[in-house]
Amino acid sequence: MTSTSTVTNEQPREAMPELTGNEPFFMVMNTGSGSQDAKEIQATVARIMQEANRRYELIAVDDGSELIPAAKKALKLAKEQRGVVVAVGGDGTLNAVSQVVLGSGVPFGILPQGTFNYFGRCYGISQNTEIAARCLVDAKIQPVNVGLLNDKVFLVNASLGLYPQLLEDREAYKQRFGRSRLVALWSALVTLFKAHRQLKVQIDYEGKQRALRTPTIVVDNNALQLKHMGLNETKELQHNYLVALTSKPLSTLSLYGLLLRGLMSRLGEDQNLISFGFHTMTVRLGRGRKRTKVAMDGEISYMHSPLVFKVAEHQLALLVARNPELRETA
Repeated sequence: MTSTSTVTNEQPREAMPELTGNEPFFMVMNTGSGSQDAKEIQATVARIMQEANRRYELIAVDDGSELIPAAKKALKLAKEQRGVVVAVGGDGTLNAVSQVVLGSGVPFGILPQGTFNYFGRCYGISQNTEIAARCLVDAKIQPVNVGLLNDKVFLVNASLGLYPQLLEDREAYKQRFGRSRLVALWSALVTLFKAHRQLKVQIDYEGKQRALRTPTIVVDNNALQLKHMGLNETKELQHNYLVALTSKPLSTLSLYGLLLRGLMSRLGEDQNLISFGFHTMTVRLGRGRKRTKVAMDGEISYMHSPLVFKVAEHQLALLVARNPELRETA
């Protein structure tokens, strides 16, 4: 693995809001997200809130396109009543709601329902709705760094090239065969077997320039995901940096090797991997390419070149369990 450290001085961040323990919750729930039954989740939330004597309002949507308007409504109510905005759903739901909340000064909570739940697990927040809801009613604030790609939020990672294709194919397989890690693995094996186009890019970061041909670029903002892959770049995240992962052109066999080492938490041992920390990185596509497919927290879209990855100026005021016993260990 080729690794370049760019960690220097930590940047001062804004003060976080304080909790009184009586804040109302304004919850945005995507009923089409995740694997749990929506009615069961709502019943569990209602019971926990009633037991804790906490006021809440649930704003439910059944289409991802309705998330941003719902999040804006929740934020308006939270500002008026000094409450908390809570995202209920998978990674896409958490991403969309955080995009609205970021920079508002309003606390942000989550009831995660996604398959991997890297964002929640990184901060000890369980995928079990009852445990996560109990964390909300007895919480403290933890500042959380957020990544931006062309000013769009990503909480876990953002990518271009092969990785978005892996995610797109994985979602298609899940719709056919169900949501499980085994289905995700089989989908990855099939995708890597296909012939892939190499990206030709110029990367500018921390005063450095590099021309590169590569199958993919992944920018990570999640210490748990890096740890599970066997990478030691968490110190970059602790110092308000993001971590870029890429490689030189690889054969299908080498790609399988990368996947296998990642699954065995030994990706850092792969000599083909290039990784480095940065605060701002600009990626320019090769001549003739004006836009490319990107993925942010599992959601696929297209963006125009140049692609600017950076650490957001503001942090999320994330609610985490005050009681260490309620924190999930990953």
